Amino acid sequence: MASQSESELTNRGSMWELDQNLDQPMDEEAGRLKNMYREKKFSSALLLRLAFQSLGVVFGDLGTSPLYVFYNIFPRGIGEGEDEDVIGALSLIIYTLTLIPLLKYVFVVLRANDNGQGGTFALYSLLCRHAKINTIPNQHRTDEELTTYSRQTYEENSVAAKIKRWIESHAYKRNILLILVLIGTCTAIGDGILTPAISVLSASGGIKVQNQNMSTDIVVLVAVVILIGLFSMQHYGTDKVGWLFAPIVLLWFILIGSVGAINIHKYDSSVLKAYNPIYIYRFFQRRRNSDIWTSLGGIMLSITGTEALFADLCHFPVLAIQIAFTLIVFPCLLLAYSGQAAYIISNKTHVADAFYRSIPDAIYWPAFVIATAAAIVASQATISATYSIIKQALALGCFPRVKIVHTSKKFLGQIYIPDINWILLVLCIAVTAGFKNQSQIGNAYGTAVVIVMLVTTFLMVPIMLLVWKSHWILVVTFIVLSLMVEVPYFVACILKIDQGGWVPLVVATAFFVIMYVWHFCTVKRYEFEMHSKVSMAWILGLGPSLGLVRVPGIGFVYTELASGVPHIFSHFITNLPAIHSVVVFVCVKYLPVYTVPTEERFLVRRIGPKNFHMFRCVARYGYKDLHKRDEDFERMLFDCVLFFVRLESMMEGYSDSDEFSVPEQAPGSGRAAFLGERACATMCSNGELSFSSQDSIVPAARSPLPPRGLRLQLQCSASASASAVGQASSGDTVGDELEFLNRCKDAGVVHILGNTIVRARRDSGVVKKLAVDYMYAFMRRVCRENSVIFNVPHESLLNVGQIYYI
Repeated sequence: MASQSESELTNRGSMWELDQNLDQPMDEEAGRLKNMYREKKFSSALLLRLAFQSLGVVFGDLGTSPLYVFYNIFPRGIGEGEDEDVIGALSLIIYTLTLIPLLKYVFVVLRANDNGQGGTFALYSLLCRHAKINTIPNQHRTDEELTTYSRQTYEENSVAAKIKRWIESHAYKRNILLILVLIGTCTAIGDGILTPAISVLSASGGIKVQNQNMSTDIVVLVAVVILIGLFSMQHYGTDKVGWLFAPIVLLWFILIGSVGAINIHKYDSSVLKAYNPIYIYRFFQRRRNSDIWTSLGGIMLSITGTEALFADLCHFPVLAIQIAFTLIVFPCLLLAYSGQAAYIISNKTHVADAFYRSIPDAIYWPAFVIATAAAIVASQATISATYSIIKQALALGCFPRVKIVHTSKKFLGQIYIPDINWILLVLCIAVTAGFKNQSQIGNAYGTAVVIVMLVTTFLMVPIMLLVWKSHWILVVTFIVLSLMVEVPYFVACILKIDQGGWVPLVVATAFFVIMYVWHFCTVKRYEFEMHSKVSMAWILGLGPSLGLVRVPGIGFVYTELASGVPHIFSHFITNLPAIHSVVVFVCVKYLPVYTVPTEERFLVRRIGPKNFHMFRCVARYGYKDLHKRDEDFERMLFDCVLFFVRLESMMEGYSDSDEFSVPEQAPGSGRAAFLGERACATMCSNGELSFSSQDSIVPAARSPLPPRGLRLQLQCSASASASAVGQASSGDTVGDELEFLNRCKDAGVVHILGNTIVRARRDSGVVKKLAVDYMYAFMRRVCRENSVIFNVPHESLLNVGQIYYI
């Protein structure tokens, strides 16, 4: 007996040693794949090309600011003897552009991108991977093994570890962080309304400069027609005309830079004194208190588009954007503002339309065409960023399900959301036709932009501490310098609430209520399902037939639970007399990563004993992935189950005992009957397969090594004839199960979806009842059905109704 145990231990030790040796090259391969996703090296020629292309996507909004800045700084005009005020305002513009877009965003914030994705939700996703702040607890340890899932480890007593524990300690801290993210997101959506309005209206104003008798209504009408055309073309996408964007914006920057340099030489070169910051002090000293705040609100508009610079990061490397900004955008903007200041000092009565009046007559109309085209490109970039924001919010459970159209086969990020598009159009027309002037729209625009900037500043604190592990002195320096500029601008914009600044606040509040109510009810519904899920002991007690007639076929039961059997399944089997021979619980969940590689998308496990024929398949997506791209979702699910069964048979006899969880009260069950789920996982998609027995993922398509289970079989079967016999019998069993699965598929597939109705409990307060019973219920009725999202054929759909009280 002792020798048998000793031999058993020796065999286990040899097997463990073999596993370790096999794991080493696989870990190296996994590390290589992760580095491939994280580090992308570009040649100098490619970087310059990408820097050129980024002009059309990233800098359009920031580049069109010279159209309306000086008018908003001096809305009452400039009197005689106020030349130094113009120089002081120019000095403020210069150093605001230097501190916020150049230093803060281009060289600091852009580094906080999530594998090339920018924006408020990208920062939040980055934080969710480094701290347990995700409010929907559907994470699994296998998610951290994805090649696109990167996170830091911390020493026990480090500052980062203490902050991580502090954030994770209470739910209210996670909720505050979520509310901060939603505020930034909702005000960024407001940018998508105000940028097209002010850019197109300002560009259209060039018509009136050459004809002073023209009515303002005609300018507004032209702007509205352009806006209608712009939004009506969105469903075509930008794939076919996107190549024009970069040349248009480059031509625009060359135009404003050249005109600015000419005006400095022609009118007043003394404006170059503005590069001396002493004139900022003199500006505040000379201006009256009310005029100071009015002027600051106008100066704030010189950096509008900076947040879009981060949100539109898209597929461009950070270095390419840094090159484009420092070599083209920044110098041309400085020349443009300096040239306008020189013109205004010599022509003080022309401050209302200084940009167009400062253009030489010989190139006026070509400049007008370029300005209009640049305004359209700037508007397009902001609209596209709004679509991306909505998509990210939807993926993270913060927005109702809306239709998303993929407009390009080459670029994953180019999407179109019809419902949001028409809402933006209506609001843009309302703002343009309602205000009719740049001043009030500018006040609204400034308010939206500065709020998003403040949110980004606050989110950068945990990013710098947890992700970058920066020294606290650097963090404090960043915060102080950022708030020193942004807080005065925020106060200036808030003081203009009654002059148009209320618009983004109303829009942001409306979207915030929608997003927060949807997220709150989603979390509560998930918690209800977690607490009411069916115990495996109950299912095992029903026996292999589950207490019903098992009819031929496969039933895909869709659930939001990534583990356990959902309550709706018990509701189903207690109300119907039959269930399918094979049941697969399908969970589609989104992770806080920008994308999940297709070869790592599906995670398959067995539930219960083999003769129960129950499986779970978790389909994992990133917030940039589109579920509609998996056109034959049903076939992919079935292929993954088949592949799992094959690999499971290879692992039998070699799996460690820890991979099973045997219930204490499971009647008559050996190792085959277990409460938990097998730890081995299989991911497959489009023929690309991957396998792991320790919840680590290595794509087989890219790995030179065979699956680990197969290697174990080949190397260990020669050492024990008894094992060989066992493997042969296992092969017969797996062959029978595969044949059984194929017969069930031929018999038919039914998709079972839960049509749950959420209601507030009777003892809930009035606000909660209003939010759950009316707002959330209305949003559920008008949003897309799960069957449409999952692309389920109507003839094979079965809805199971149930009411949840939260």
